[in-house]
Amino acid sequence: MPQMGETVTEGTITAWLKAPGDPIAVDESLLEISTDKVDSEIPSPVAGVVAELLVPEGDTVPIGQLLARITTDGAAQTPDVDEQVAEDEDQASTPLREAEPRAPSGASEEPAERRRSDGTTFLSPVVRRLVGEHDLDPATIDGSGRDGRITRDDVLALVEAAPPAPDRPGVRQVAFTAIRRTIGRNLVTSLATAAHTLVVVEVDFARVEPVKERTGLTWLPFIARAVIDAVADFPLLNAHVTPEGLDVYDAVHLGIAVDLDFEGLVVPVVRNANDLRLAALAAALKESASAAREHRLAADDYAGGTFTLTNAGRYGTLLTAPIINQPQAAILSTDGVKIRPVAVPLTHGGHGLAFHPVGNLALSFDHRAFDGAYASAFAAQVRDTLERRDWEDEAR
Repeated sequence: MPQMGETVTEGTITAWLKAPGDPIAVDESLLEISTDKVDSEIPSPVAGVVAELLVPEGDTVPIGQLLARITTDGAAQTPDVDEQVAEDEDQASTPLREAEPRAPSGASEEPAERRRSDGTTFLSPVVRRLVGEHDLDPATIDGSGRDGRITRDDVLALVEAAPPAPDRPGVRQVAFTAIRRTIGRNLVTSLATAAHTLVVVEVDFARVEPVKERTGLTWLPFIARAVIDAVADFPLLNAHVTPEGLDVYDAVHLGIAVDLDFEGLVVPVVRNANDLRLAALAAALKESASAAREHRLAADDYAGGTFTLTNAGRYGTLLTAPIINQPQAAILSTDGVKIRPVAVPLTHGGHGLAFHPVGNLALSFDHRAFDGAYASAFAAQVRDTLERRDWEDEAR
């Protein structure tokens, strides 16, 4: 299992893209893995023929565990490749089709039958859970995996093809994907860990709007700039909460929640965002979001965030209470901006009525880290920056 980032300790085999006997080229995709940070295709480090797949689909293994063996034609190899393929010198030099591939770890020594010693069919942890959730008999499922093994897709195909249960008309079960399970686990952990508290401020974006329209930017980079500046005066917002206290960061490593076409949510990190002015920050935010949606980021690109922004506002939301991205101390949600009537001061006193773009900013914070007054003062400064700054000057 390759190292997918400093914070990643294990990965799950979601799919083998090659089978024993298949030729493979250097950098050709060999398998897909899923971690708590990212899903990735893993390329082969060497050209040759796939000899053995040592871990079944669905199994979760630690970083560094051997996953497969590839026989080579004797071409030059890197030391890392030599360590993987030279564990059995004789097999590495024997034509693949003359060798007897071993079953993946955890399987029986009779791969054609794929049976345990008690006679039951071998199932990976993912498949076993799906079978149990849908009350299926493995003996009735035709496996499409190696040696007839039942795969996750086999189970899901059977579930989708089956008619609704008689006592539950019109009900269709949808199994959680790996990313949905990871998101669910992380959010439940966050709610169980942090003392979530919500502060909301209403923002008049009248000074932002003309610059936004002229530059073609969204509201998000303006809000991000205001947040970064406020962090300088309220540094406890830019922190990780530990059992002993707070790790407060000088640099703002800004996490941006990105929706993956409703399939899941990831949070890439713009590092040292405090060094970027408006145009550069907007470009960095846009590139991070695009790279996340196109699966161009590595696990480390999602690690190390110190403060997170999440933007539900494009759907016209009124108020969102986001869940803190652990171990951070706070997260800010941007809600929908709409034209609303507001009271504005008149030249000779009193107030008149005007129509301005107005929206809410909702700050969820960990009450263990600081109190409501501190969080409210931070949110107020973000609001005041958006309402009072000369954004034309900032955009130059």
